[in-house]
Amino acid sequence: MNLPPSPPAQVSAREVLRQPGFIRTLTYRIGAILSYQVVSVAVGWHIYQLTGNPLALGLIGLAEVLPFVCTAPFAGYLVDHLPRRKLGMAACLGLLLTAAVLLAVTRGWLPAQGVWPMYAAVSVTGVARCFLTPVYNALFARVLARHQYARGTSIASVFFQSGMVLGPALGGILVAWGGTTLAYAVAVALAALAIAVLFPLKVAEPIATGPRAPVFKSIGEGLRFVFSNQIMLGAMALDMFSVLLGGAVSMLPAFIHDILHAGPEGLGILRACPSLGAVAAGLWIARHPINRNAGRILMIAVASFGLCTIAFGLSRNFWLSAGILVVYGLCDGVSMVLRSTIMQLATPDDMRGRVSSINSIFISSSNELGAFYDGVMARLLTLVPAIVLGGCVTLCVVGITAVKAPRLRRLNISDLA
Repeated sequence: MNLPPSPPAQVSAREVLRQPGFIRTLTYRIGAILSYQVVSVAVGWHIYQLTGNPLALGLIGLAEVLPFVCTAPFAGYLVDHLPRRKLGMAACLGLLLTAAVLLAVTRGWLPAQGVWPMYAAVSVTGVARCFLTPVYNALFARVLARHQYARGTSIASVFFQSGMVLGPALGGILVAWGGTTLAYAVAVALAALAIAVLFPLKVAEPIATGPRAPVFKSIGEGLRFVFSNQIMLGAMALDMFSVLLGGAVSMLPAFIHDILHAGPEGLGILRACPSLGAVAAGLWIARHPINRNAGRILMIAVASFGLCTIAFGLSRNFWLSAGILVVYGLCDGVSMVLRSTIMQLATPDDMRGRVSSINSIFISSSNELGAFYDGVMARLLTLVPAIVLGGCVTLCVVGITAVKAPRLRRLNISDLA
């Protein structure tokens, strides 16, 4: 008699952390995140001090997202066909170049005047970031076995969000202590660290098994896969529109200056608070992986994210705002872990680069487009009404997704294993 296969034993965090390739991959990601976050805090503070205009903060996002969206589909194709390790090192070199140019601008080593050289440097980050997440996801799938993905994703989320906590806090401290010059110099060193740790990584690279598909045909295959998968498309769209319309972090330099009346240290604290909440979510999920009702929990988390956005916009107390942002980040952390797990389990290995790039267009670009949207709305409606309106629209997005994506709403993670 044939017995049904027994479910795999629960994977421990220790087992996953024993994988040296996993540790190197995480370290690469953390170094890149810290470099990017330090630059993000420093350049936002720097430009707002020069202009005093919230729209100028939105233009930072626009300067980053335009090259990102134009490059991301091709980045996915390259990740699926070229050595991932070398592409990751090249992306980190782009982060290093961005920080180095900003450092040169701050020190007066470049003859250019005004803020446009800073926007130009940020645009390099947009290209570099196209490769960071697809390379990471492709390496993640190579350094861990499939049955380790769920546990590995939870652990990686903790490390990722720890970087998101430390990066903004570090950026704020560095700006307050030594100015933007010190912040940019540290960002250069962190990008160099990410390159160094990735260099000796040993991992199986993609092997061509036949004629390589044309670039646009290959990209089209990835798009068709995503748009034909209701669960993946629903999760991506839910996160994209909530961050695009309900994110408040991009306006923090203006909010901290005009509403809460604090300095760069306060900016660093508030920028770190969402990631602090996300770390707490990641730690809890790492010990208690979510399986049943994962889709419903995802939608509840995003709805709570919208409510926190509304509460933050109405707050006038610094520490109350900080507490709201911690809960805001906790909700976002739950969403990120669930979405990452869905993507890892639902994507064939030979399409990871393309699917990850499409996901990046949905998710990563929404942060920068959201920054531009927030800047425009703050200019039209003033700062507080713009933030509150974004939270209200987020709640509408959750309701629409719940109706239009019933398979996502009823999803259990075991359905994808």
